[in-house]
Order: sequence, then structure tokens, then C-alpha cells
Amino acid sequence: QVHLVESGGGLVQAGDSLRVSCAVSGRTLDLYTLAWFRQVPGKEREFVACSTWSGENIKYQDSVKGRFTIAVDNAENTVSLQMDSLKPEDTAVYYCAAAPGVEESFVYQQAWKYAYWGRGTQVTVSS
Repeated sequence: QVHLVESGGGLVQAGDSLRVSCAVSGRTLDLYTLAWFRQVPGKEREFVACSTWSGENIKYQDSVKGRFTIAVDNAENTVSLQMDSLKPEDTAVYYCAAAPGVEESFVYQQAWKYAYWGRGTQVTVSS
């Protein structure tokens, strides 16, 4: 069982930076991949970034490469998403998720792979 709680969302202007964080609790976290997804009303939840608990197999959605950075802090038991050069199209509810497994695979970019989810935090980027 893994428990996830997001924080740090808010309203920013285009070009600004924002960092969202996820407090992670549970056992054997080193056997999990952590990810950030986002969702806007009427659309499917989409993959943003993922990393193993040890900081390996980091992947990003093409639209956020070079702007977003995922980071796992093992000491604080958190996974964060630093978002720079934000665009209005980044507006969404951002969800933290955890999936059992640490192998490098495309499946970790699929929402169905993730068994545990936080409740989400709203990020709004105004133009």
C-alpha cells in the first residue's frame, strides 16, 4: 500500500515557474516507479514524467522536455515536479502516482499501470 498527497499547485503567469510536490508513504518504496500525470476536463489523464524511487529510468512527455524536472528525495520521502517556462496549455490537475516495478518500459507512461494515486493539485497558467 502506498499513500500519496500532492501539494504546491496554484495560479501563475505564462513563463513563470512552479514546483509541485508529493509526499509518499509506504513500504518497499524502492520497488516502485513514481510518476506525474495531468488531466483537464473532458480529456484523458496524460503522462508527464516518471522516475524510479532510486532516480533511474526518468522519462518525460515530449511537450515538457527541457522545461519540467522530476526529482525523488529519498530522505524526505517526496517526489517533486519542477515546472519552468510554464505555458497556458500546462493548465491541468496534476496527479502523483505509484506503480510496482522498476524496469525500463513504455508501460510506465500509461495510466493503467499505476495502482496508487493522489487526489491531485490544480495548476493554472494564465496568458
